[in-house]
Order: sequence, then structure tokens, then C-alpha cells
Amino acid sequence: MRVWVDATNTAHVVVLRPLVELLERDGHEVEITARPLSHTVELLEDWGHSFTVLGRYGGAGRAGKARAAAERIRLMVGFGRRRRFGCALGHASTDLPIACRALGVPNATMFDYEWAALQHHVNCRFASRVLVPEAIPPERLSRYGARPPKLVRYPGLKEEYYLAGFVPDARVLDDLGVDRDKALCVVRTAPSYALYLGGTESGLLPRLLERASAREDVATVVLARTPEQAAAVRALGLPRVVVPARAVDGRSLVALADALVSAGGTMNREAAVLGTPVWSIFEGRMGAVDEQLVRGGRLKLLRDVDEVTVERRDRPSLPLKGRDPADLLALALPWVQGLGCRD
Repeated sequence: MRVWVDATNTAHVVVLRPLVELLERDGHEVEITARPLSHTVELLEDWGHSFTVLGRYGGAGRAGKARAAAERIRLMVGFGRRRRFGCALGHASTDLPIACRALGVPNATMFDYEWAALQHHVNCRFASRVLVPEAIPPERLSRYGARPPKLVRYPGLKEEYYLAGFVPDARVLDDLGVDRDKALCVVRTAPSYALYLGGTESGLLPRLLERASAREDVATVVLARTPEQAAAVRALGLPRVVVPARAVDGRSLVALADALVSAGGTMNREAAVLGTPVWSIFEGRMGAVDEQLVRGGRLKLLRDVDEVTVERRDRPSLPLKGRDPADLLALALPWVQGLGCRD
């Protein structure tokens, strides 16, 4: 079968990659489209899989997003019409479900944060299948038009599936010039372009970086999402703070870190799965997955920078056992034959 996969943000490449590789291992043809936002295109280039860039990023405002979405959907309909896809898969792509509905292509959308209301009103209503973690109560999704049998819930976290078998690559530290003898603090900036955050940034970030950089035994790596964010951090002129110029192996950094402070979601949950101490400075409404992690003590909410402790820690045994990504793929794409759950 020919399968269409759409990546519209950096994390989507990491989440969808093992599913694409499973499909191709079983003989299916996968074509990937991408929206050029943050480090999405760079991660696809690093992977080495062929892809087609369609559309552009429309900015943080509603009007710009709407214009960019209309343009991209038009391009995607044209792209899909020429290829006769059997089904499609995206992670919170609002463009793919609309294009697939116009083309009559069955498609699945995945997400694990339920409060991006405008996005989910679109993708849940136009998608053929909605795949979310069991942690999200179904009643939080019904207002988007996501109800069984369209709504399918899977056990665990998406990170447990794509991190299965993962072994960190310590060369990422050498590539960044980070001293392996120092404690490592990794900081992830906010997705300030996300409509559900209204363009906000955490005011804790500058104070946190100043505090971390004052310690000679700590190296800090800031993973900025945009060139503007990277420039703002570099302008602080802080010692022992590294801001990579392009996409890096974020999973390995998280696994090797002694502390992660992040305003995002996926990287926080990667840390929780990998056993890295993690503090969240996310300023949006907390989703059910993070609520569950907070209750279990696997995620801490940062209210004061003095709460963060950066000390060398013992690393957990890896590779991570995780969960079988084939099980997730089978739930996502029931239209593909032979995708039963594997032992």
C-alpha cells in the first residue's frame, strides 16, 4: 500500500519515524510531506528519508496561520491527487485530514495534548481515526467530535513506543563541545508559535540560565526552537551555555542530561521515560498525560529556579525496553493489511 505521512513540527519526525520504518520493512511505500517549521526539515535531512516540503509557516497569529493553512491544503490536495494513497497518518497535522477528506483517503491523526482546541476541532472532525493515550479522558475529546469508534486510545506514552530499544549516543556532547566531566543541564524553549500558548515565553528562562551558568561544574545546552530564540539566548553572553546552530540528537541529550528544564511536552515526557530528572515550565493548560506524570512524581512543575538541582546522577540501564511501536502502528492504520500486534 502507498501511505502518506505528514510532519508539521520537529517532534513529529521522531514520533513517526519508527512507524514509517515498520511500514517500509513490510513492503509498503511511504511518502513524507513536511511543513518547514523549527527543525522539522533538518531532522528529516539527518534521517536521510526522501520528503517533499509543502507550504510555509504562517506565524503565531490566527490570520497568518489560516492563510498558510489554506495555501498548504491546496498544495497537499494536488500532491495527494497524483499519488493515489491508500491511507495517511499524521501527528496533530490539521492540514492532512482536510486534504485526505477532499481526496477520499482514510487517515489517522495522533496527539497527546488535548487542549489545543482549534487544532483538534479541525483534525478530529476531518480525520477517519483519532489515536490518543489512555491517560486522556474520553469526555475531554467528545466536544471535538472524537468518539468511539473513531476515537482509539492506546496504553502508555507515545515516547515509550518510539524510544523502545533506544541507546543514547554520547558523541552529541563532543559535537557540541560539552565537557563530559561536568554535570549537564538541558533547557528546551517554549513553542511560542503555538496558537494555544498565545505566543508566550516563560519568564523563568533567563534567571534559570544565569543561575546554571554561574556554576563552573555545570554545562548547559539550550535547545531553541527558532533562530530568534537562539539569538536571544546567545545575546545573554553567559559562560558554559551552548546554543546549537541546528538540530541535534535531542533524545541522546535528554538521556545523558542530569537535569532537563523544558517548556515543551514531548521532551519532558522523553525525560520521564528515560529516568532523567525533569522540570516543566510549560505555561499552557496542563494536559492529562502530564497530570498523570506529576501525580507519579516523574515530572515536576517549576515555580522557582532555585528548585532545580543539577547534580551528576547514575544513568539507568539502556537500551530502554519500552513498548512495541508495531502495536501503535496497528491501532493507527487498520487499513493496512498485516499490521497485527507483534510479540
